[in-house]
Amino acid sequence: MLSPDSHAPDELLLMELEGELPARDAKPVRAHIEACWRCRARRQELERSIARFMEAYRQEFDGQLPPAAGPRAMLKAQLAQMPEPPHKERWGWFMSRRRLLPTVALSLLGLLVLASAVIRFGPPGRGPALSMPDRLLTPGATVLVSGRAVCSAANIKNKEVPASVRRAILEEYGIPDAQSRAYEVDYLVTPALGGSDDIRNLWPHSYHGVWNARVKDALEDRLRDMVCGGELDLAEAQREIAGDWIASYKKYFHTDRPLPEHGER
Repeated sequence: MLSPDSHAPDELLLMELEGELPARDAKPVRAHIEACWRCRARRQELERSIARFMEAYRQEFDGQLPPAAGPRAMLKAQLAQMPEPPHKERWGWFMSRRRLLPTVALSLLGLLVLASAVIRFGPPGRGPALSMPDRLLTPGATVLVSGRAVCSAANIKNKEVPASVRRAILEEYGIPDAQSRAYEVDYLVTPALGGSDDIRNLWPHSYHGVWNARVKDALEDRLRDMVCGGELDLAEAQREIAGDWIASYKKYFHTDRPLPEHGER
């Protein structure tokens, strides 16, 4: 039985991510991930780190990846030089049943080792690169205003979040000791689009990582311009940014990656 206060090791998260778990094991592991914010956040980090590494790898080889056998051998060699990370005792029941990790999971762990050499992802002291809010903690909240009222507002800047509220949000997200320069306490739906000051509309958005807070700022400006220009309904703009803001950015800026002027500085 999985304990809600335990956290899954990376090997287990990678196996779940790649669909390598047997059906009887996948269900309880996925239920735990769904209930544990830290494990969901870590799974997201692993998934995006792998994707970013593979993109960099493809660019280096001009889109032509070498045969799988060569990189796989290299990855296993990298793993052999690493000490095995300790696992939570509560997960021993599962890990003892898998004496040998699947090849895919081993390869993915190796990719993460190599990725650290080419991608600045989650450096020490910065904490996890949070690019999406926890939907249970931050479902979003709006005020009842019209598009005309939003567009006629003189001050569209986000209000400064009180220190007490900031501390409460960081505590809620499990990063109470996060450095102030590492995260913006961001509005899921910005006040410039009718977002509320309610704590349910606030979350810690990283200043580092690919899909950082500055990239979201660019989307907020674009959506407001479209609403005020009559190209987009206010309610639709709110749904776009509250649902999956990264997908919305890609949609409205016609790109799969943040534009250079919107990226990390």
